[in-house]
Parts: sequence; C-alpha cells; structure tokens
Amino acid sequence: MGRNGRALAHIPPGKTIITETDIMSRKRMREEETSNTTTEVQAATNHTPPQGEFTMNSVKTMAPFSDDPEAIAIREKVDYSIRITFKQAKAGNAPRPIRVFADGIYDLFHQGHARQLLQAKNLFSNVYLIVGVNGDSQTHMKKGRTVMTEDERFEAVRHCRYVDEIIKDSPWELDDEFLNKHKIDFVAHDDIPYVTEDVNDVYKFIKDRGMFAATERTEGVSTSDIVARIVRDYDVYVRRNLARGYSAKELNVSFLNEKKFRLQNKMDELKDKGKRVIENIGEKRIDMIQKWEEKSRDFIDTFLLLFGREGRLSHIWNEGKGRLMQALSPPSSPGRGNDSSDGDAEAEETSPPPPKACRLEYSAGSSRSRSSACALSDDYSDDDLPTGGI
Repeated sequence: MGRNGRALAHIPPGKTIITETDIMSRKRMREEETSNTTTEVQAATNHTPPQGEFTMNSVKTMAPFSDDPEAIAIREKVDYSIRITFKQAKAGNAPRPIRVFADGIYDLFHQGHARQLLQAKNLFSNVYLIVGVNGDSQTHMKKGRTVMTEDERFEAVRHCRYVDEIIKDSPWELDDEFLNKHKIDFVAHDDIPYVTEDVNDVYKFIKDRGMFAATERTEGVSTSDIVARIVRDYDVYVRRNLARGYSAKELNVSFLNEKKFRLQNKMDELKDKGKRVIENIGEKRIDMIQKWEEKSRDFIDTFLLLFGREGRLSHIWNEGKGRLMQALSPPSSPGRGNDSSDGDAEAEETSPPPPKACRLEYSAGSSRSRSSACALSDDYSDDDLPTGGI
C-alpha cells in the first residue's frame, strides 16, 4: 500500500511490494542486507570482530533502468512535494533520500566518468544517484560519432557501483517535465558552461533554479584523449588486431598495408626473441664464466700433460727423432787389415788407400817402353818410394 492507502496496481503478480521504509537508496538497501547477513553469521558463530576490523560490503546486482519495476516502485514512493533545499541537503537534514541526477554520453567508459559519478554519489548523505545516458541519434547529431553503441554505453554505466538507476536516451537539454517525471532534486555536473548551437550553457536553467551541484573534472583523461591515442598509434593497434586473428576486411585495411603490417609483426617477434636471448645470457653470464674457467683449467692441464717439456708427446717425439736419425745415418764400412781393436779400425779409416797394382801390357815394343809405362802407372806414397831408382 502507498502513503495514501492506494494499491500499486502496476506491479505485476509475484513481485515484492516495497514498503514505506524502502524509499531509501537501492544501493543502501543492498548494503544493509549484506551488513545484516554478516551480523547473523557472526552471531551464529559467536564471533565478534576485534577492534579496528571491519567487514566489506559489496554490490552484487547491476543498477535497474528507469522503466524497470524496481525503479518505478522506488520513484512512486517518493513524495516530491517535499522539496529539499541545497542547505538542507548539505546539513544532512533531508526528510527523504536525495535524488541526484548526472548525465553524459559515457563513451569508452573510463576512470574520469567513474570519478564524476563517485562525486555525485557523495555530494550529500543518503543520495539516490540517477544517471542519464544520451542515445546515439542525438549524440551523433550534436557531438559526433561514438565508438560504442548506445546499448553498450547503457550497460557500461549500469555496472558502475555508484549508480542506483539508469535513464536510457536521456535528453540533451533538461526541462521541468523531465525533472518532475523522475523526481530529481539536484543535477550534478562540472561547473564549466556546456555550450551548444542553441544555448551558451545547457545547465543555466538548472543553475537558476538552485538545483545545480558542481563536480570536478578529472584532468588528463577523456574520451577524446583516448580516441586521439588510437588515431595517433593507428599502425600499432592494426598490427595488434591482425596478430590476434582479425581480418584485413574487418579492420578496413588494404592488401598492401596488411602485408606490410604482418611483416612488421614478424620483425618485432624476431627482435623480442633476440632481447630474450640477451636477457637470458645476461642472467647466466656469471655461471657461464665460472664454468668456462673450470673447463679452461682442465684444458690447460691436459695440454701440458701432452705437449709440455716433460709431456708424453715430447718423449714420443724425442724417441722417434733418434730412431729417424739412426735410419738416415748408417754405420761406416769396416777397415782392411786387422779387426783387432777399435783404435786400429780408426787408424785404418784415416790411412791413405792402398797403391794401385801395376797393369802391364806387353806389346811388340822394347823393354824400355814397358819399364817407362810401369813407372808412370805406379802410385807410391812418400814413405814407399823405391830406393833403387829406375
């Protein structure tokens, strides 16, 4: 039953009817349920956490869309006739949950978006955060093409832990009809004027009504910055996706560029392998040097054992050289006369050869001719000269 005793006829059978105490934030309800579960478990186990220890509450469901029964039931329980001033909200004296609205395109949802929603969630105590996501049609017309489709952007935002409700295809400019329909108390956005073709500041209408709550932009990150990085490093991302199995047609790459990118990928693979080899060598160089020193000592010892002055090969060479010299220099012929002693043999070797025998040839000549020929043919030494003359 509602505040005025009227039944909620729009809730289908089987759905849980939210009571008056459920007007609080959907996220806060989940946190209380988790806290109660933790308390019950501690009571069952008779365990009390020590001082300083705390339990972590986690959100286990995604935020509903504004046309889901859960969001509709919460919205209809809100008494929007009770208007909450900014002063009341800051003082924490609001009689009901404060419904804060934040909107944006949220393309390539990043930490800047999440930080904006975190600030909106913590503007006041007991905030029910409603996030409006602009659709594709108006976004493409007013700002340009997006990377993600509207359905992808809706799903990305509804999984942010700070969000309690999502409004799909939120209007570019807010009006009273939209604020009253969703029972919005405050609109959160950064204070920089948002200029369009029609107005100088889209949020001027909200600011004039005292319903604007400023948040701070996260410098250094935006969707435009991320797109600029992709465009700047186009070749890198195309090569990465080609390596992951995307076809050139899917990436809108020509045949020649595809071959060029694949060749560059192969060159990068070779470079990486070379770096890994060098790194492995660098890590193992100390072990390699130690092992090399040990092997070098063994090699030197073996070399000296074979080729040193007292080595085996030296002995073999000396013995072989002696045998070779004996083979090339045979002993001299024995002497004539006597073989009695070595001294006599040496004397015979140094003595002159024996005289040649006189060869007489008898012919019809005179005896003088024969004696002259014999005298000319005899070979006498100084000691053996004949004493009698011719």
